[in-house]
Amino acid sequence: MTQEFSYKSSGVNIDTADEAKREMADSMKTSDSRILNRPGAFASLFEAKFPGVDNPVLVLKAEEPGSKQLLAFEQDKVENICYDLINHLINDIIVMGAKPEVVLDIILCGKIEKEIVLRIVRAISDASREQGCQLIGGETSEQPRVLPEGGYMLNASILGVVDKSKIIDGSRIKAGDVVLALASNGLHTNGYSLVRKLMEERPEIKTETITGKSFMDTILQPHKCYYQELEGLFDTSLIHGLAHITGGGIEGNLNRILPIHTAAQINLDQIRVPQVFKTIKRYGSVDDKDMLRTFNMGVGIVLVASKNEVGFIIQHLESKGCEAYPIGEIVEGDQTIQFINSLSWE
Repeated sequence: MTQEFSYKSSGVNIDTADEAKREMADSMKTSDSRILNRPGAFASLFEAKFPGVDNPVLVLKAEEPGSKQLLAFEQDKVENICYDLINHLINDIIVMGAKPEVVLDIILCGKIEKEIVLRIVRAISDASREQGCQLIGGETSEQPRVLPEGGYMLNASILGVVDKSKIIDGSRIKAGDVVLALASNGLHTNGYSLVRKLMEERPEIKTETITGKSFMDTILQPHKCYYQELEGLFDTSLIHGLAHITGGGIEGNLNRILPIHTAAQINLDQIRVPQVFKTIKRYGSVDDKDMLRTFNMGVGIVLVASKNEVGFIIQHLESKGCEAYPIGEIVEGDQTIQFINSLSWE
């Protein structure tokens, strides 16, 4: 007897997908007149009008939240990982002085679970709106035999805009400038392969309590977004450079914005290391070099500015609820990061 094949029998239910996509539209409603069509179109139309920007430069970035999403879906922290995705994306463009405008997302899954997919879209849309931008479209793709049922992979891209005269690219950095740390709220979205391995080898770490929260809640806290704290400084010339501290740590990210003939000298004993990193180091016996390359160590963004402007910048940031403090200075050199002293683990 010849077996009858259908798309549904192969693992893809188009009816469920269509129903979910219709309901997604409610989460993506907007009053932004620059968005010219509704969700469900073949592509999204966005009118390139940017009030107050005389010479607009588009700033584009794509991102995925790495292996943290495995833990997030296992722990039913769907909304957390969506905020991770958007906040990481926005941090990557604001370090160039950009205003976030619109987001496109991609949801890959082994099987569309309508309620989960709707939670994802709602959270991505909410996270975008909270930072002044809008989810305007994307793709949801059911891929049985590529991903397991219950397995999800998220991705998103963002469009931002900056006036050409106000781009922050590090070119104004000079010897004598001060390096400020903008505090992170934890791991953000880096180092989770190490953390998951540590949890497998030392499962007792999951019983730890860190500043009143469980270890799992601590490591699944969403990536902090710095846009609202920094936005008020973008129309000034106070910021000489910004670096988002992600994979590679301070060394692997700050060096990306240093002009030739400069280097950064970072005083490690000035870094305020959050308790979660101390717990990871204690359980994993991870050496300091690996900790610094794998994690942000409590420094979410590095800001470089003139020594004369640092006091005002710190005051501004802290008035917005963002802890900021000096950790080093710019010196003459070869675009390298020079660490002095040692991290404090007390």
